[in-house]
Formats: sequence, structure tokens, C-alpha cells
Amino acid sequence: MATSAVHWTVNSSDTRRPIFFSSPFRQIPTKNFNISCRSSKSPPKSPPDLAEPTTNKKKNKNPSLSLSEQLQPLTTTTLSDPPPPQDQSQLISKPKSIWVNPAKPKRSVLSLQRQKRSLYSYNPQVRDLRGFAHKLNDCDATKVAFLAALEEIPHPPTRENALLILNSLKPWQKTHMFFNWVKSQNLFPVETIFYNVTMKSLRFGRQFQLIEELAEEMIRDEIELDNITYSTIITCAKRSKLFDKAVEWFERMYKTGLMPDEVTYSAILDVYAKLGKVEEVLSLYERGRASGWKPDPIAFSVLGKMFGEAGDYDGIRYVLQEMAALGVEPNLVVYNTLLEAMGKAGKPGLARSLFEEMVESGLTPNEKTLTALVKIYGKARWARDALELWERMRSNKWPMDFILYNTLLNMCADLGLEEEAKMLFEDMKQSEHCRPDSWSYTAMLNIYGSGGNVDEAMKLFEEMSELGIELNVMGCTCLIQGLGKARRFGDMVRVFDVAVEKGVKPDDRLCGCLLSVVSLCKETGDEDRVLSCLQQANPKLVTHVQVLQDKKIGFETIKDEFRDVIGRTAVESRRPFCNCLIDICRNKNNHERAHELLYLGTLYGLYPGLHNKTAREWCLDVRSLSIGAAHTALEEWMGTLYKIVEREEALPEMFSAQTGSGSHKFSQGLSHSFGSHVKKLAAPFRQSEEKAGCFVATREDLVSWAQSQAPSPAVTTA
Repeated sequence: MATSAVHWTVNSSDTRRPIFFSSPFRQIPTKNFNISCRSSKSPPKSPPDLAEPTTNKKKNKNPSLSLSEQLQPLTTTTLSDPPPPQDQSQLISKPKSIWVNPAKPKRSVLSLQRQKRSLYSYNPQVRDLRGFAHKLNDCDATKVAFLAALEEIPHPPTRENALLILNSLKPWQKTHMFFNWVKSQNLFPVETIFYNVTMKSLRFGRQFQLIEELAEEMIRDEIELDNITYSTIITCAKRSKLFDKAVEWFERMYKTGLMPDEVTYSAILDVYAKLGKVEEVLSLYERGRASGWKPDPIAFSVLGKMFGEAGDYDGIRYVLQEMAALGVEPNLVVYNTLLEAMGKAGKPGLARSLFEEMVESGLTPNEKTLTALVKIYGKARWARDALELWERMRSNKWPMDFILYNTLLNMCADLGLEEEAKMLFEDMKQSEHCRPDSWSYTAMLNIYGSGGNVDEAMKLFEEMSELGIELNVMGCTCLIQGLGKARRFGDMVRVFDVAVEKGVKPDDRLCGCLLSVVSLCKETGDEDRVLSCLQQANPKLVTHVQVLQDKKIGFETIKDEFRDVIGRTAVESRRPFCNCLIDICRNKNNHERAHELLYLGTLYGLYPGLHNKTAREWCLDVRSLSIGAAHTALEEWMGTLYKIVEREEALPEMFSAQTGSGSHKFSQGLSHSFGSHVKKLAAPFRQSEEKAGCFVATREDLVSWAQSQAPSPAVTTA
């Protein structure tokens, strides 16, 4: 058997992959406080019975008092509210009991009646003032026009009147101007509530800088910032994506002794999660729970999303357990968030169970719910479950939108479900609200192109032209790929010219597709037609293809050219470019150049998982390679193994080559082609009986093979 020299490179470093650990939740120990009230004088008098008339008060002669009875006199003597009138027989509502630790000062907490509301319903001027506010909303937004309109105010701007107008203004610009005007009149003290109303209006316009200026003004003028003020500042910073500012104001709030309410807690949890501060999220959650905060569904949604982004299933399970323990019923938003998290954590079975639980609870899934579930099924290749879900959507008349339909179509394309995709596409055509759009046609072009059904693909292309549906760059790529595989180069050139004429800008993915078509060309004329298209899209790439075919050019020049081309290419397209260039070289019988390109691809990190070593097994993983690149990698590996045996170095017990199972029915058959090349090289690998797409050999097989070879430093094809 004739042999030739082989270039070989090995990534000797052991690839280490990051391991994600779910952060444990620290349990806060429960502390028991024993409180006793002792006095050298007479025992404390029992509090008056507020449920009875004051004239029937009786003394409590029982010396053993409960904790609440001991603390009752404290509340009656420290509260600043004036005593009820003598003729009031009873209170309207029973006051809510609050546990108080006498050893620590009471913290300020948001009260539902923190700011007294003006009784607008008893104000005879309300109708006039609201009409005036409506005129202010409709007037010109310039400062001159607004101040001119203010001169027509029907009643003097008292505190109540000014607050009513401030609440009624819609544009944040006019709210801000009116607030400044009220301050300039100096008719009454501008209280916290005026700032809060103005800040909320500014929050709608995401005017964080103005809000922060007002907050600093309040601090300077010694006007109290209450919980609502801080909550508005923090939520506005979050909406404006100024996460560092949100954290800064939250910390300032906590230092003042104010206890955040549920809105503030949920907002700052989301901010910490978006900043990737998982430990801070957990610490804040525990701190809030210890202070008596009961998380709402929004807070749990934030936690679920955070754990989902990290793929932390234990964290997702913890969220579900916490909700169940606290009796918080998940709403649709929480379920949607947790479903997306399950998908990112790679738990399709648990996502299905969660979806069934949601339906059984009486909630109706929306488009976002169903889209998340379809994506999970598609990623897990659960075609049957996805199609059953589609049938349930139709029978239950669950809401469908473009995104959901297109997600289903893309799933069918990924799984090679051509007939099911046709049914979905026809169903979209019959729908009144979800007729196929550009992305729907793109999915169908992908299905027909991948399946080699180019006649149907061309019919769709003509139909899109007739209906005026735009052909996007992805649809153009799918169509060109199918036509290239079918070697219909004339139609391919026509599609490319029409796409460019209609404004499609070729990207790196389309250039990679054209490059793969070049590798399929057998005739020089066909290659020139494809290269003419590629010349319009990426002239530098065409030049590099021509340089590779010149055997007189040295390796260093090839290396510089390759680095320049790959450096200009998007990261996700670099490896496909290298694969296609190797295929082109092999089709030209330029195997030495193909080995040089594989070496360069490995050198620049395009094939990070090509070689994997353990003490027991060495593995060659070619699943990310094209057929030509996989053949080249096998030749390199066999040459290297031969040298190792020749030097009598230590070898592991097992050797394996992974090609993938090729379960997709549109698969190009990498496993079959790789197996044929193994036989051609007479390599000692055999198809594994336990795992499809895996070729194995023992140490004894490899040593025996190496000893049977001629004393050549490499083994390759003739």
C-alpha cells in the first residue's frame, strides 16, 4: 500500500469544563426570646377593653398576663395618634396586632395609610380642576405654552387642588413642569407625596436622572424619603437598566432603617439576578424572609429565571418548594418563567409535568407558555410530545401566534418532520390571524432544502415572489444549500441574484453555504459560477480559495492568509469555513493542504474537543467536522498513534472515535462515511455494538495493527 507523510498535531492539554454548583440556602436559626416585665411598684394596670364603652371599663385582677397583654400598655402610651373622643363608643375596625421586640427599636414599615388622601369626592371644585388638568394635557408641550395655560387655573392652587392636578397630568414633561411651578409659588410646604407622584410620572418616561435629582433635593431640604420614594427610584433605575444605581439606592434605603416592601424586594432581586450576583440574591432573599417578608409570585419568578439561566435544577426545585411552603399560588407568569428555566436546565420531563400541573390548576396557557414548551420538546427531540401538544392546542383552541407556529415549524425542520410541517403550514394558511410570514416560509425552505425536495422549495420561492413576501438571508441560505446539494447550479445562481437584487445582504452563514457548494462542484464551469456569487459576498474568501490551490505557495503564507480570513469571520462561522476549505482541498486531491488546514484550525481553537484523553481511554470526536475534515482527522490520529507505539510509550486500555448517531433523517451520513474510511485505512476500529456512531479499538488491537504496518512514520490514503 502506497503511503505519504502526514502532518499531525495533538492538543495534549486535558480539556476541563466548568462545573456549576447550586448555591446552598443558609437556614437562619430561630431565636427564642423570653420577655418578663417586673416592677418594684404595683403591677401594671390592664389596658381598657376597646371593644366596649369606656364607661364599663374593669380592672384585670389576674396577675398572670400574656405577652400581648403585657405589651398593650406600651402601644397605648407611645402611639402619637390623639385619643378617641369620649362619646365614641367603639372603633371602626380592630387594630392589627404587631409583635414588638423591646430590646430593639421598631423599624419604619410601609403603611397602607402612610399619606393621608384628600377627600376629593367632597370637594366641589373637583370637576373644574379635572377639566383644567385635561386642558393642560392637551396644550402644547413647550414651557411657555404650559405656563400660559396655568394662568387660567379656575381655583387657587391649595395643597389639595395642586395634588389633584398633579395626579391628573399624563405626560411626564408636564408633570415635572407643574411640580416646579407649585414649588415656585411657595403657597404651602411641598410634602413627600408631591415628590412621589412626580417621580412615578417620571418613571413612566424612564427619566432616572430627573428622579435622582429630586431625591437629592429631598435629602438637602430634609424632606422625608419614605418607602414609596425609594421603591420608585429603584424600579426606575431597573427599567432604565441602570442596575448599579438601583443597588446603590437600595443600600442607601436599608441604611436609613426603612424596611423594603414586596415591590422593592422583587425589583432589587431582579437587579441582582441580572447582574449575575447569585450570592447577593440568596442573601437578600434570606434577609427579607427573616424580616417577615412574604415573597409574591413576581419574586419567585425572578428566582426561577435566575436559576434557569444557570441551569441549576436544584434551585428551580427549591423555588417550587418555597412557593408550596408559603402557600403562594403560581400565576401564569411564574409558570412561564419556570418552564423556560426547565428548558435551560435540560429537564423536558419535569417541564411536561409542570405544564400538566398548570393546566390542572385551571390556568389556560398563553402563546408564551406553549412556545416555551415546544422549544423544550424540540431541543430534546421529543417529536411525538410536540405533535400531541399541537393537537391539544387545536382541540382546546388555545391561543396561537406567529412565534408559536414558527417555533413548531422550526422544530419540524430540526427533526426532519416534513409531512407534519406541511400540515402546520397549511393550517397557518387557513388561519385568519396567523397567515405565513417570511419566517414561516424560511422554515419550509429549510425543510425542503435539507430533505432534497428542491422542486417544492422552488415552488415556495416563486409563491413568495407572487405574494410579495420578503426572502430573508436565512431563507436564501436554506434554498441555496438545497439547490447546491442537488447540483442545480443554474437555479442557485438565479436565486442568489434575485435575493441580492431585493436587498438581501450576504452574511457569513450564507458565505459558508456558498463555500460548501464549491466543495461539491466537479466541473470547473460550475465552480466558477458559484465562485462568482461568492465574489460578490466575500472577495477575500475567494482569493483564499485560489491561494490554497496553488501548491507553490508555502505554509507560512497559507497561515497568514488563513488567520486573516478567519479573523474577519463571525465566531459561529469559523469552524464551518475551515471544514469547507478542507473539503475543497480533498476534492482537488490536495491532501497535504487539507492536513495543514486541520492543523491551523486546531491551532486557532476551532476544534477544541477534537481529542479527549483519560487514563483509561483516548477519544477522537469528529462530530463537529465535515466528512472531508473527519477523514483528515482520522489520518492524523492514526499517524500519531503509530509513532507512539513505535516509541513504546504508555497507552490506555481503550480507543474510540465518536461520529454521532445521525438520528436526523436528513443527516449526511458522517458515521457511514467515516466507517468506510476506517476500512480503507485498514485501521483497527470496529463499530460499537452498544453505542451507535462510535468506533472502538483495544490497546492490543492498536499495537497489533502498528506492528503489521510498514516502517513508515505515517499512514494515509494513496
